Order: sequence, then C-alpha cells, then structure tokens
Amino acid sequence: MRLTILGGGGFRVPLVHGALLADHAEGRVTRVVLHDVDAGRLRAITRVLAEQADGVPDAPEVTATTDLDEALRGADFVFSAIRVGGLEGRANDERVALAEGVLGQETVGAGGIAYGLRTVPVAVDIARRVARLAPHAWVINFTNPAGLVTEAMSRHLGDRVIGICDSPVGLGRRIARVLGARPREAWIDYVGLNHLGWVRGLRVDGRDELPRLLDDPALLGSFEEGRLFGADWLRSLGAIPNEYLHYYYFNREAVGAYQRAERTRGAFLHDQQARFYAGASDPGAAALDLWERTRAEREATYMAENREAAGAGEREADDLSGGYEKVALALMRAIARDERTTLILNVRNRGTLSPLDGDAVIEVPCLVDANGAHPVSVDPLPDHATGLVCAVKAVEREVLAAAHSGSRATAVKAFALHPLVDSVNVARRLVDGYTAVHPGLAYLG
Repeated sequence: MRLTILGGGGFRVPLVHGALLADHAEGRVTRVVLHDVDAGRLRAITRVLAEQADGVPDAPEVTATTDLDEALRGADFVFSAIRVGGLEGRANDERVALAEGVLGQETVGAGGIAYGLRTVPVAVDIARRVARLAPHAWVINFTNPAGLVTEAMSRHLGDRVIGICDSPVGLGRRIARVLGARPREAWIDYVGLNHLGWVRGLRVDGRDELPRLLDDPALLGSFEEGRLFGADWLRSLGAIPNEYLHYYYFNREAVGAYQRAERTRGAFLHDQQARFYAGASDPGAAALDLWERTRAEREATYMAENREAAGAGEREADDLSGGYEKVALALMRAIARDERTTLILNVRNRGTLSPLDGDAVIEVPCLVDANGAHPVSVDPLPDHATGLVCAVKAVEREVLAAAHSGSRATAVKAFALHPLVDSVNVARRLVDGYTAVHPGLAYLG
C-alpha cells in the first residue's frame, strides 16, 4: 500500500513514520512518498526517517520528490499536512492581528482566516489533482485550519477526504485518565467544529461518568482543561471544551498574554525549526536525536501563553506524546482492512448536527469501515454552543467564497463577521495588513 505525504519535509512527519514502523500487520503501508516544495527540508526529514528505520525489519520504502503529480500518481492514501507560507507566514499572521489588538492564532480568529485564505486555493488545486491522478485514493487532511480546508477539498473529493485532529483525542484521553477509565473502553460524546468542540459525556459500561468529574473540584483541577478553564466555568457549561475554546471564553486574557510574550508562537517555531533543519543538514549530525530534542521543546511550550494567562502551570508528561499520527494510522487501517473502529473526525455533516447543512464539515465521532467515515447522530447543542458554531461556520463559508471569487470585499466580510474581530474597520485594516505581507493573498482584488 502506498502512502503519499504532502508537506513531506514537515517537522512532524517522523511521528507518522514512527507509527508506520510499528505496524507489521498484513496490508500495511509498504511505500511512503514524501512531497514538499522545499528540497532542503525533504533531505533533512528523509535523514531522520532513515535513522528511525535503522534495524526495523520490513520498514516502508521512502522516496522523496518535489513534483506533486509524480507524488500523487498511484497513491492509495494521501496525507496532507502542508503549510502555505511556512512558519514565516504564521508569524506574520500573528503579528498583523496583534497589532490590531485581536487574536492571530493560526486556526482561530483573524490568524485562522488569513491562513485559510492563502491555504484554500492550494488545497483545492491538490483536491482536483487527486481526483484526476489518484481517483481511488483517500485523502486524510491535517492541514490547518483543518475543518475549513477539509470542507474546501470535499467539494471536489466528496467523502473521500476526511479531516483529522489530535485535540479531541487528547482531551478524551485526559478525561478518561482522571476518571480511572481506559480511553479505548470509553465512548466520548464530542461535537462541534475543528478546534471548536465540547465533550458532553464520557460513557463507560453504559454510565455517563462526566457528571462525577464536574462535581469534583479536585478531579477538575487535576488535568489541563480543568486548570485552563476553571472548575466554576466548566460546571456552568456542563461540558469540557476543547482547549482552543480558551481563545473565545478568555479572549482578552489570551490576547494580553500573547502581546506580553517575548515572541509569538509562530516566531518561536520559525527560529526553533530553522535551527533544526540547519543542524539536520550536517552530514555528521545525529538527525533523529536532534529531531527528538527539538520536538520535546516544541510540545512542552504548546499553548504556553494560554496556560500563563490561566495560571495553569506546565503541561503534564503524558500530554507531550502527540496523537494525530495514531488517528491517521487507525483511520487508514479501518478503511484499507475494514477494521471497523470509532474515531472523532472532520466529515460532512449529512444531517448529524441539525443547525448546519449537509455539506458543512463538522467534528464528531464517526464509525469507520472500508466505505469511509460515517458520522454518528448527536444530541442538539445548547443554544450558546449552537450560536458559536453557526457564527464560525458562517465565517468559514465567507472564506471559501473569497478564495473562490478573489473578492476583497468578501474577505473583509469574513474577518468582520468573526466573533473575535469586533469592528468592520479592524477587518479592513486586517485585509490591508495581510495582503501587504503575504504574496499568496495577491489574488484578493
């Protein structure tokens, strides 16, 4: 089985490769094709993968190319993890937004809109090429903003594109752990959009254990989201939000923490990864060891500004191991081998969440088999959550419309309608600022 990884020179590719190395079952991936527009990054990551595979029997064959069509031909699965504009683009997204006093995070608020506007045209081109060159391939999308990009690609690939994210997985794992349950044995009632969802229940042996968690201040204070949001707010919600909802519920505090930070997250990662890729290009360097040390630092500093604003402290060791690569491998196994499983995924709604239309991509538990991912029916969201989901989905639709039409006015509308951008004039200045620093937004007339 052949897996093509788009963004194959990306820093987290070794996580996917490591998961593949541990899979020895029949029908596993036997060939990995890395594609990236940066040949230097491809060489560095290829070196890391070679060191990972050293001594592993039957390791997948790894090749690399900068030719997108060559990478796609013959693929059974396409894993998309591209970053249009690179980390410099992410740092610019943050800087322009913070100068206007609004959030510049890469998937939430103004930064997420800017990232989406320059990513959607590229993702749509990829989807069209997959449809032409590898029509039987399944596309697994991890490119952010994951829900928005998956929806853009689904207009050309239908249900053969599925979005994944590690945030719901990590949240469910943490809740199960503090309740003394095995994550594999728990049913997680999770619903929303990517980076905008809530755990409303966690059932073990037919019993919902979430009320026990919400009633226990000590348990609520024992894991990251409990410390991030506070026990009183979680009890008010009656649910545990995805960590990214901290940007909505505590927006002023989050923006203030980002403004006080010495560097934005994007700027930190840009400098950190520049050192890694420079070091990994040295023929005498231990590329895998350098990658592992860099990754440990990256994971430990994740959402540091939010934790600082909330006084939540450092991340726990169990939360530093990632998880999206496990979701990707489980998804591929379920489809390729008909190993039926349940995963929280980004898929087309198809009536699952009643306020949204059937083509809207949502993030919910899905039953997965050889025919793809099938969203499980969910109870309606409470009004406050429904309002937020509908507002953000409306913004995503304006982003898609702007990317399709090239309309500057529609781009302004997307920014202005977002709950975290509080002024049409700010929206206009954001569009001016982003088009000035991003060549990829030159299409906005």
